[in-house]
Amino acid sequence: MTEAPVPLSEGDIEAALRDVPGWRREGDEITRTFGIRYHGGVAMIVHVADIERLISHHADIDLRWDRIRFGITTHDAGHKLTAADFDLAQRIDAIARAHGANPLDA
Repeated sequence: MTEAPVPLSEGDIEAALRDVPGWRREGDEITRTFGIRYHGGVAMIVHVADIERLISHHADIDLRWDRIRFGITTHDAGHKLTAADFDLAQRIDAIARAHGANPLDA
């Protein structure tokens, strides 16, 4: 049996946000939006989904014609922020760069 993820303290969240520039906290979620055309966004989602499957952690994704928004929280921790959320944010940033996506809220 695996242990439940541990929610971060407010201080830990503030420190972790400094390590993921451009990500914003919205309640118990961190979010970031990238500009990318629709088909490029679909390809980016597939790339992100492959990584998410490997690390067993998933973002909420909203794809529009010219942008893609990621929202990350840890569902298994009662929709609280954990270290896994910030790890995934860093991975999404790297994938976004690889796909030429432009941060819209940096």
